Amino acid sequence: MRILLVEDDPELGDGLTIGLRQSGFAVDWLRDGHSADQALQSESFDLVVLDLGLPRLSGMDVLNRARSRGVTVPILILTARDATGDKVSGLDAGADDYLVKPIDLDELSARIRALTRRSAGRAAPMLTHGDLAVDLAAHRVTLAGQEVELSSREYSLLQMLLENAGRVLTRTQLEQSVYGWRDEPDSNALEVHIHHLRKKLGSDLIRTLRGVGYTIPK
Repeated sequence: MRILLVEDDPELGDGLTIGLRQSGFAVDWLRDGHSADQALQSESFDLVVLDLGLPRLSGMDVLNRARSRGVTVPILILTARDATGDKVSGLDAGADDYLVKPIDLDELSARIRALTRRSAGRAAPMLTHGDLAVDLAAHRVTLAGQEVELSSREYSLLQMLLENAGRVLTRTQLEQSVYGWRDEPDSNALEVHIHHLRKKLGSDLIRTLRGVGYTIPK
């Protein structure tokens, strides 16, 4: 899952980036509203964590511009502004959630998972496919009741494919869900992750459509 973090405080931004990456998210961190506005016009993200008090362009302006362009990505406001009026304005402008700093990282991660579940039309925090089950809260994968150890990238890739079961995802779509801007994967890194998933979860789980991409059939 790829998250855009927009936070101008260097210490908080660094801490959130590290913590969210440790929780298995691919995180791209920007420090001003103008850069965030540009990124939302050119890149695809699964969720945005947005501060309001940003330089160059306010968080509310970023939110309003995104929604006016029809951007539907879930947006979670994370700000020090705790007045009821600010919360109402943010939610009415199209934010999907509103959290006041300081925030517990576990709570932030849980809210991110909840927002992405709702965005995908799922209520339960589980993904299942035959004997395969993924507990999104615990980051736990089981096959026929037996736990399977996956790397963070393998887990993110599996989650993306399961959430889009029946759809063919291109190499670019999959790489964007697993890697952030600062990551520079090897040219065959995606194929290596796919190979490991097939070895651990079954050779028939993920199908390759040559020249198109990969899919987990429904």
